[in-house]
Amino acid sequence: MKLIIISNRLPLKVVEEENEYKVVPSPGGLSTGLNSLETNIETHWVGWTGMYLEDLHEQEKIDKQLADLNFHSVNLTPSQIENYYEGYSNSVIWPLSHYFFSNVRYNNDFWTVYKEVNALFCEKAMEIIEPDDIVWIQDYQLMLLPRMIRERIPEVSIGYFHHIPFPSYELFRCLPERSDILNGLLGADLVAFHTHGYMRHFISAVYRVLKLDCNLDEIHLDGRIVDVDAFPMGINYDMYHNALLNPDIKKQAEKLRGEFGNSKLILSVDRLDYSKGILMRLRCFEGFLANQPQYRGKVSLIMIVAPSRDNVDIYAKLKEDIDQKVGAVNGKYATAGWQPINYFYRSFVFEEIAALYHISDICLVNPFRDGMNLVAKEYIATKRDGKGVLILSEMAGASIELSDALIVNPTNIKEIENALLIALEMPEEEQKAAIANMQEIISSQHVGQWAKDFIDELFLVKKKNKELQKKIIVRKNFKEIKDAYQKAQKRLIILDYDGTLVSFHCNPMKASPTIEVLDLLEKMCADSHNRMIISSGRDKQTLEDWLGHLPLDMAAEHGMFYKENGIWKSKVQTIEWDQEIIDIIKHTVKKTPRSKLEIKETALVFHYRDVDVWLAELRVTQLINALINPASRQNLQIMKGNKIVEIKSGEFNKGSEALRLISQSEYDFVMAIGDDTTDEEMFMALPDTAITIKVGDPSNAARYNIPKQALNIDFLKKLIK
Repeated sequence: MKLIIISNRLPLKVVEEENEYKVVPSPGGLSTGLNSLETNIETHWVGWTGMYLEDLHEQEKIDKQLADLNFHSVNLTPSQIENYYEGYSNSVIWPLSHYFFSNVRYNNDFWTVYKEVNALFCEKAMEIIEPDDIVWIQDYQLMLLPRMIRERIPEVSIGYFHHIPFPSYELFRCLPERSDILNGLLGADLVAFHTHGYMRHFISAVYRVLKLDCNLDEIHLDGRIVDVDAFPMGINYDMYHNALLNPDIKKQAEKLRGEFGNSKLILSVDRLDYSKGILMRLRCFEGFLANQPQYRGKVSLIMIVAPSRDNVDIYAKLKEDIDQKVGAVNGKYATAGWQPINYFYRSFVFEEIAALYHISDICLVNPFRDGMNLVAKEYIATKRDGKGVLILSEMAGASIELSDALIVNPTNIKEIENALLIALEMPEEEQKAAIANMQEIISSQHVGQWAKDFIDELFLVKKKNKELQKKIIVRKNFKEIKDAYQKAQKRLIILDYDGTLVSFHCNPMKASPTIEVLDLLEKMCADSHNRMIISSGRDKQTLEDWLGHLPLDMAAEHGMFYKENGIWKSKVQTIEWDQEIIDIIKHTVKKTPRSKLEIKETALVFHYRDVDVWLAELRVTQLINALINPASRQNLQIMKGNKIVEIKSGEFNKGSEALRLISQSEYDFVMAIGDDTTDEEMFMALPDTAITIKVGDPSNAARYNIPKQALNIDFLKKLIK
């Protein structure tokens, strides 16, 4: 078994020295975390080197160096880099995910090349992936890759981590390719995000775009579970926390402190991007100096902006605006011995940034939207003396964990100005208490723990899917069932109707049996060894109209009524419904577009199959809460089924009906098939030797599983053939 990490970029640099290209490792947070995994699993990386060489001989030499390090290069052309990376990834997905819809730039070639490059990554990965391997795909540049790999090697274990925010459904739905992207991601066994908020947005999109249900954090596909979870990424805590133990870094910190004088220092570190709130930060600092004149000459902003894509128009314009604003503020407020803003447009090495973290009194992190933001965690980790204040945007994923920071709305200038004032005047004891609390969190949730938690969860999902595969009826266990069927002389076969014999319909009265289903039931009834039962939540009149001409028995309304020898019988009197209960349900229907109330003789049913998922969850919760007291007064049961809420007598159910049927005779073959939670009562009531089959999502109560309703019809046809 191997661990194969696939990311847009390999964790390395290719540098030219003396007319030769050499591979130099460039460890980042991800590679640090994966390298710290306590495992003996052989690890491989697949990705792009970040460069293009026309000389194929040189490229082959580099590829050979990479292969020796278990790195596998996907070589991209300038056109592919432009359309896949700069194009679809960073001109469509990036601005949309960071809620800058006006910055989205569509081009027909972007999507075409994005698919093409994802396929190239797949081809390269196929050279090394084996069925028992674990594949971990990283980030938004490769959202189609999980399904591509799944289609080639169905049994492989695939994880995907999304490192940027996942947008709300209202934004995500604007993507023409939304279905393709979601289907691509659902090729993974585990889809993970930094926060539960992004996780919630993803699940909402899956509900609304693909019409797939999510049971808590699991999406059930055809015979497979996809787990959706949140794993907040950490940093290499020890590296930052122990940085000042390095004499060179400590000396550099003392030198910098001397250069900046006695001013209080506010530090910000970003790469050039419109999502980082850099211009807003400058406006806030300018406003602070205007409104708090007592701090002029006493506080300075050290602003580090790492170059990024400044050849792109929107980034070039952003840099121009930043340059102008820095110049304007310094021109207005600077004095002979003091400069308000110290602006550095370059990248800093670890030693420099650690020294700056140490000497800074405040770290200002105010992105408009950020997947996590590790700068905030790095700053906290470096504070060995416990002194310092973190001002953190509520839109950064890190704000979920670092609640002891001063949390601000990044669009509220006055709030950020006020936070600066609070930070500058905060007593040291208060600073130390907040830093200590946050260090406790990030020291335990470090990047190594993040990687371990993800891999551990992926192993659990793999185990769950293996258990599920054992339940799915395939050739081997089908043969066992068929052998038992053929040997049996007296069979009891109980079949649910909706979701088992026919697919669901948004209008329940249009879900009548197809000719195929009627023909199948007729053939099964014609076998003298079979006693056929349709056990349904439907009312008896509908079942009679649709199936009454067949020589089979039926149970309606979950066993409240049953038909034997052509005669319908009742277990209970028709219920006189309390008007309060009916009014509560009618009121809910009125407020819930596309919902319906069905009144049966012994049950009331609230149908919400075609209702928006979020609204359905809200209304179902409200309805159940409103019904608890009036239903309990009349000894009625509130039962939540497949897109229904049913109010009925709790005395009888499909389980009690199954017990009644099995007590009437001795059977050497018992089989029950159903798709709903109500059918689980039937599965549990039957003896352990019974063939119990859940259609759709698997169930602990059933021995077997058939992933789709249509497959159940095929199963029954093959069984009786």
